[in-house]
Amino acid sequence: MNAAPSAIRTLVVDDSAFVRKVVREMLARHPDIEVVGVARDGEEALQRVEELQPDVVTCDLLMPRLDGLGFVERQMRSRPVPILILTSSPQDAPRVLDALQAGAVDLVRKPTALATEELLTIRDALAAKIREAAGARRANLRHDSASAPAFVAAPPASPAPSVGPRPAMPAAKAEIVLIGISTGGPQALRRLLPLLPANLPVPVAVVLHMPVGYTALYAEKLNELCPLEVIEAHEGAELRAGRIVLAQAGRHLVLRRALGGKVLSHLPMQPLEKIHRPSVDVLFQSAAETYGERTLAIVMTGMGDDGRQGAAWVKARGGTVLTEAESSCVIYGMPRAVAEAGLSDAAIPLDQMAGAILDHT
Repeated sequence: MNAAPSAIRTLVVDDSAFVRKVVREMLARHPDIEVVGVARDGEEALQRVEELQPDVVTCDLLMPRLDGLGFVERQMRSRPVPILILTSSPQDAPRVLDALQAGAVDLVRKPTALATEELLTIRDALAAKIREAAGARRANLRHDSASAPAFVAAPPASPAPSVGPRPAMPAAKAEIVLIGISTGGPQALRRLLPLLPANLPVPVAVVLHMPVGYTALYAEKLNELCPLEVIEAHEGAELRAGRIVLAQAGRHLVLRRALGGKVLSHLPMQPLEKIHRPSVDVLFQSAAETYGERTLAIVMTGMGDDGRQGAAWVKARGGTVLTEAESSCVIYGMPRAVAEAGLSDAAIPLDQMAGAILDHT
């Protein structure tokens, strides 16, 4: 007889007694999640993590003594643990992005006294994020720059050549690079995209699962680091060489060729049934219809299977699909779904992905 799986041990960190109480009560409704302790600030959280060895930590951003960002940076230097940032407003976006860059795995909406009618939605989203975070590979949570200020440009580096299993070279070079990514994405993209040279001959389109209010600032931050121009998608934005287009949170990114031959971005709400908006599947399908065999689609770290259906569209049109290798993923969910469906031409570690992109373009 198989033993019942142990509950996910969770530490709740927040300086608000109300939030600590509400989060405890919300998670108590999920038998597979156990709140093993609470902390009122980052300093206390460091001690409680050492004492309680939780599987996941939920953490506020603005706290006395040591704030959420400081806690993430120090915890990742000592012993990486999956940390979810609780945030109540997109106004916190700069600090949220810094915390994600320092190693936090994701963010979730924070319950407030003014959002009591939405607590059910917040509760289920928080529980889902905790389950997702519990599956993170801790060895990949630590970031090389966790001890340095986030989004400080590093010296230019040449992409490492891809080694190991290699996809067969397509008959035609790719004319578009697509990236679908979720949990662990902010850190991974910050490592990958600055390695792409300014003379990359094709455009890049990226879907990153991120809440509304964060993608514009994230695109600005990436633009400061990358030789290529990075913009948040807007209606009619041109996909052209030298440009990375980041999907806007809350809307799908669809690529369509205009009468003059230019490929432009469209930002529809439909399909509404997709769990994620933007959806990797929607981007991949539209690109496959537009570029055909000259499509290079890459599915990277993330939970779930967004990208699997889109990868099937890319393969059906003769394009190439790469997946991030399990060894470098924070969450090997989305790449696994594509690989297990037999749709991946090769699994490439993160530090070799830039080289693989250059091989195909």
